Amino acid sequence: MRDRDARLDATRDLRRPRAALVALILASAVAISGCGETDSPAFWRTAETGAANACPRPQTVTGSEFNAQEAGLRQLRRAAFRGDFFAQLELGARYAALRATDKNIEDPIESAVWTGMALANDEGYAPINRVDRSGVFGGLRSVSRYDDCRAWERHVAYQRLDSQLSRMTMEEQGEVRDRMIYALSTQDAEGFRTLARLHDALYGPFGEPQDNPQAREAWGRRASGQPEPRREGYPAAVNLFPRNDVDAYLYNYLAVQTGDVGAYVLLKDFERSSPGRSRYGAFVEAKARQWVPPYEFYPNDAPASGVPFSDESRPRGDAYEYALGRMSELPFVHVGRALRYLGVTETVAEAPNALSARQIQTLEAMLGHNMESRLSAVEMVRAVQLAAVNGSSEAQLVLAVMYSEGIGVPPDYARAFHWYSQADKQGSPEAKFAMSTYFALGVAGVADQDKAEAVALRIDSALAGFGPSASRLQAVLAQVSRSQRR
Repeated sequence: MRDRDARLDATRDLRRPRAALVALILASAVAISGCGETDSPAFWRTAETGAANACPRPQTVTGSEFNAQEAGLRQLRRAAFRGDFFAQLELGARYAALRATDKNIEDPIESAVWTGMALANDEGYAPINRVDRSGVFGGLRSVSRYDDCRAWERHVAYQRLDSQLSRMTMEEQGEVRDRMIYALSTQDAEGFRTLARLHDALYGPFGEPQDNPQAREAWGRRASGQPEPRREGYPAAVNLFPRNDVDAYLYNYLAVQTGDVGAYVLLKDFERSSPGRSRYGAFVEAKARQWVPPYEFYPNDAPASGVPFSDESRPRGDAYEYALGRMSELPFVHVGRALRYLGVTETVAEAPNALSARQIQTLEAMLGHNMESRLSAVEMVRAVQLAAVNGSSEAQLVLAVMYSEGIGVPPDYARAFHWYSQADKQGSPEAKFAMSTYFALGVAGVADQDKAEAVALRIDSALAGFGPSASRLQAVLAQVSRSQRR
């Protein structure tokens, strides 16, 4: 009897690990079957912390080089402007001050910008590897946990962005939208295509496919075929970019203007994607010629810490480099006057070597550039731009000429006309004369030929004391009278 009891105890001991193993297998089966649901990964609904669900950050984001806050922000911004999904997420978190150490740089608008940029980034939702599990687990699912953790990141980003936008005024939401438009416009064809998707009702709220789980969650919709009631969704995030065919067409058209062949194919697909879209062609073409980005360069407002947003917004390419190489053609006195207007110098510097290292560093600090104590061609351009943005009519006039001639910046008649207009509003007679030339000759899509408007502007310019207008005014008047006789 005693021997039999001993054998039973031994059998129970052997069964315990087997029972545990069976329980583990059953638990795994339940978890795997949960992954078959198409509206969200199973681990979203577990008691795990957000850190457990999040993607592991690349070393460049979490390394020891980020002990210095300012250096870390600048490196993150460089990567974010290049379209790095994780850098954009990290910037959104830093400016949201989720950590106590980031309280001094808290900036809700800037946080919303980079959270939105991450949501619009196809690195966050393009599948790495998917397989059809419909026969076993019920649907097309990723086989890579990297897809699932990115889905979790986007789920959290939608929540954060909606919460931030719902606490903002309409003006602040407009600032978020404009900054995103500017940042994306610096990414050439790819950025313009993203902007097109953001305005296209055939895509999700941030340009993802309509059946994307996070897009459906943001809309408050369940996955197709599921009977559960409608959820609340994230209305503030969904409504950040209004949907309309004209803007979607416009940004597709601007993508084509960069010379990208693929953009042309996508534009034709866009025209065929919905009845009536192609009829906007002529209107959009005219609008595209007048389009200017919301900012001259990324707003360099500084948060409470005094650390400005670093200047990573300048475009790249041969045209830009060629224009920078022509900065020697611009008399330096115009840069010197811009620096005096900005308070960098007390007098107008006539040459670069008239500036001290401290004065150059002051400008570099204002722009968020590295302290190199050597004035670069980019910084000369930025000095004029910053003075123009801050209201100097002289800098506005100089910047308009730079855009007209392709000096320092690539030629852009729409931007040139914009800055002539800004200087004209401040009473600049030179700007009035320049604008009269635009209307006298006609610049397609920017300022249609209007001889009467040209005459009026030149009269105003002459009355304001601008010399060249007096002689040219007679020629324009004679030309107009001849046209009327015909």
